[in-house]
Amino acid sequence: MRLLEYESKEILSKYQIPTPAATLISKGGPLDIKGPVMLKSQIPVGGRGKSGGILEASTNDDAKTHIEYLLSTPLKGYKATQILIEEKMQVKQEFFMAVTYDTVIKAPVAIFSREGGVDIETLAVREPGKVWQEPFSVRSKLPQYRAREIISETGVTGGHLLGLAAILSKLADIFLDYDATLAEINPLALIEDGRLVALDCHLEIDDDAAFRHKELVQLGEDQSRFEASRQVTEFERKAAEIDKIDHRGVAGRMIEFDGNMGLIIGGGGASLTAFDAVRAHGGAPANYCEIGGNPSVQKVAELTKLILSKPNVQKIAVIMNVVSNTRVDLVARGIIKGILEAGKKPSETVAVFRIPGAWEKEGFKILTQYGVTYCDRTVSIDAAARIAVENAN
Repeated sequence: MRLLEYESKEILSKYQIPTPAATLISKGGPLDIKGPVMLKSQIPVGGRGKSGGILEASTNDDAKTHIEYLLSTPLKGYKATQILIEEKMQVKQEFFMAVTYDTVIKAPVAIFSREGGVDIETLAVREPGKVWQEPFSVRSKLPQYRAREIISETGVTGGHLLGLAAILSKLADIFLDYDATLAEINPLALIEDGRLVALDCHLEIDDDAAFRHKELVQLGEDQSRFEASRQVTEFERKAAEIDKIDHRGVAGRMIEFDGNMGLIIGGGGASLTAFDAVRAHGGAPANYCEIGGNPSVQKVAELTKLILSKPNVQKIAVIMNVVSNTRVDLVARGIIKGILEAGKKPSETVAVFRIPGAWEKEGFKILTQYGVTYCDRTVSIDAAARIAVENAN
């Protein structure tokens, strides 16, 4: 879940990280502009500055015109319902800092650069030495002395080093306290009076940890925060409810399509590979749906029944990468259970089952008992997709 800018900055303020004086306004709200301000569309995407989602105004008339434009103009598939009005800061220098999670080393990583702004991604590729990254322990968090060491590696010295380190340490606290997947301040500005101020903030919260943050769950369910060009379908809503049956694993993050082959896929990028492979071999997916993290038999069964409830879906393809954190036998039980409860025969419904990995022998025994076609790890995802399309036809 990605928070809007003003929602992220409210969290920054709780941790005493300075932000510009600001007002949140909706359509028709009163205006009292005194001096230059920045008008920011509140939508859950980045790159607003380059896309026309951030405008400057100096008078009420200018602000009114710009606000009407920002509230009526779709941007990257979203339309703002709220505009953040912030005082324009006189910036001397911009910095970049972030905390994210490195899945390779399995630890949070603090990132800092003396150069912030809209082109930070380009800078990281062009001159990686200017973007310093350092892992830290979840248990010890990121104490200020470690933050100072990280920032000093980029050549920052003096009083600014202490101020920057304090903010980076607090940003790491936010990352851990809110179960974030990304906490980013870009730019963090040194303004003319010597203060450090977070001009923009980007927070993404792990959906699987949302149950620990009830206030954020309520935000996510608020449909008035912004308008999306594509609305969640009833089918997708039901899938999301299935995912909430219990905390175990993921089974219900769904995007609906109008094809005739149901897909139960997973494995990070492997799910996209499977989806594309089915299409490349002439199949027409009825949905995109990731599962993983060892979902319960009940969740898999309910998801299977939901997919098969679509009138045009007669076959489902179950394709994942080699799994280590998901039991093949539990997924197989869920698939079989869902098909039987839907009043169908597993042998006639599963176009292919390709999930090698943990407890695969037990899973394959279950599938064999019901005559279901399955593949082991010697069959590629692409080949499994081809088999699925052939069986469906």
